[in-house]
Amino acid sequence: MLWHQTKKIVIVIVGAILNALAINLFLVPANVYSSGFTGIAQLLSKVLSEQTPLNVSMGILLLILNIPVAILGWFKVGRSFTIYSFLSVALSSLFLELIPIHQVSKDILLNSVFGGVILAVGVGLTLKWGASTGGLDIIAMVLSRMKDKPIGNYIFTLNSLIIITAGFLYGWEKALYTIVSLYATTRVIDAIHTRHAKLTAMIITKKADELKTAIHSQLVRGITMVPAKGAFSNEPRDLLMIVITRYELYDLERIIMEVDPNAFTNILQTTGIYGFFRRE
Repeated sequence: MLWHQTKKIVIVIVGAILNALAINLFLVPANVYSSGFTGIAQLLSKVLSEQTPLNVSMGILLLILNIPVAILGWFKVGRSFTIYSFLSVALSSLFLELIPIHQVSKDILLNSVFGGVILAVGVGLTLKWGASTGGLDIIAMVLSRMKDKPIGNYIFTLNSLIIITAGFLYGWEKALYTIVSLYATTRVIDAIHTRHAKLTAMIITKKADELKTAIHSQLVRGITMVPAKGAFSNEPRDLLMIVITRYELYDLERIIMEVDPNAFTNILQTTGIYGFFRRE
């Protein structure tokens, strides 16, 4: 358990470093804006420095913006997820302060693409290991659970507001390059993690009771058990079916590997659910 927590913290640290590198070496020098609260902090920092006597760094603004969101996530999403997500935000804020802003390339398109890809690798790794980069992700999750609509709809809407604001303030060319960066980020995150809000896991195992107990101790999800038999071996097995959110996928994979590494698991996209599905 300690080794698992250590690996998770290391991944969160690596993700935070990648996020800071993408922003300070590619996006900020090119005036291309990131997504989510990072983009909001980027815009606010620029507006405050240009329009007021205040000069607040992006890292500090990012941390301040995420404090109320972390409180919301603590009660609405889950404590473990929120703790690691806020750790990711705090480390990103720290590295944004430590890593100097430096222009790697003068080509705005290269900055947009490489900044978006590096940022996506950091975000994707963090998501894959059961955390998030905070802010917009947590808000979108809460809204999705309240309305039972896809998370992507809310993320797209909130990011659109950032793009429109950047376009009005600093010209539509920068806003268009921001869209390029967001597209690169989205595609890479989908490749590393998964784009689907809800997933169905079909698990074929000989240790159904142990696996069921382990899953229920970590996830508050219902499980359907179906007797099964191997067509080639004729050995009896059990099929466990469970519907989860994409943020629970890492925990489920870890549980399966710990209880029955020989289990066969098929992860399916779930396009709709009828009946009770716990959203809190």
